[in-house]
Amino acid sequence: MPPIEVIINASGGSFVEDETEQLLAEAFAANNLGANIRLARSGDQIGEFAEAAAKSDAEIIVAGGGDGTISSVAAIVSKTGKTFGVLPLGTLNNFSKDLQIPQDIDEAVRIIADGYVSEIDLAELNGRVFINNSSIGLYPRIVRNRVQQQRLGYGKWRAAFWATLRMFRVSPFLKVGIVVDGKFFLRKTPFVFVGNNEYEMELYNIGRRSALDQGKLSVYFLHRGGRLGVILLLLRTITGRVKQWRDFEEVLSETVSIQTRRKRMQVAFDGEVDTVATPLQYKILPKALRVIVPKPAEENKDA
Repeated sequence: MPPIEVIINASGGSFVEDETEQLLAEAFAANNLGANIRLARSGDQIGEFAEAAAKSDAEIIVAGGGDGTISSVAAIVSKTGKTFGVLPLGTLNNFSKDLQIPQDIDEAVRIIADGYVSEIDLAELNGRVFINNSSIGLYPRIVRNRVQQQRLGYGKWRAAFWATLRMFRVSPFLKVGIVVDGKFFLRKTPFVFVGNNEYEMELYNIGRRSALDQGKLSVYFLHRGGRLGVILLLLRTITGRVKQWRDFEEVLSETVSIQTRRKRMQVAFDGEVDTVATPLQYKILPKALRVIVPKPAEENKDA
């Protein structure tokens, strides 16, 4: 069997020079796996290594880093039919957590060695593949500000408070037309959030996904415009009643189109921000990725 191709983001937050590479090499060796470990120092190099791995004889391609790294490699692997492995070496590691992959390196490599494969969905925006979610407007700005405040040592709600104050310095609202299942929604909204499968949503904490193979995009947006609507949304979030609020809309669909007068706009996906031409055309890619995950508990009992 050809060695596994392993692509590591060496500029990521949890990568420690010399130490991380050695730990990985020892973990793969302990599980009797041959591994060709490549350390990428830039986003371009991650793409180069992923393309080379896709053309190699390797049957398994593994990515180690944050969700941005995982997403860029997964997009390439999905076109090959090869099997994808995940090493959670980023800050948040939302994708690996949704897949129930252990956050410890040794345990994550053991999962790869076990080799249990599941077929999961990916999502796409104007031809760009993403694994978690994409958003426009206020939502990514608030979350980024909150994360920055927490890194400075503030608690969750204090960080949320300061993030909200910063939000009110500029007008955060968008006028958009949203087309879902042939229905047209015209909204003045602070954000639109599109997820690969359904999320448990809170304003300051994007929740987990219970499944990544349901073949649906989840779309979330605020019905009521104006700053008062955002304040009410914050209060509903604190009391845990966001989804029960009639002005907070959730829609599930296979495709979503977002239209605006702007020719280009800032879009966040999988922790990164890019400028994208409008209209924004989202679609689900059912069972597009073969990924190694922990074996279900029922199958462990039968083993």
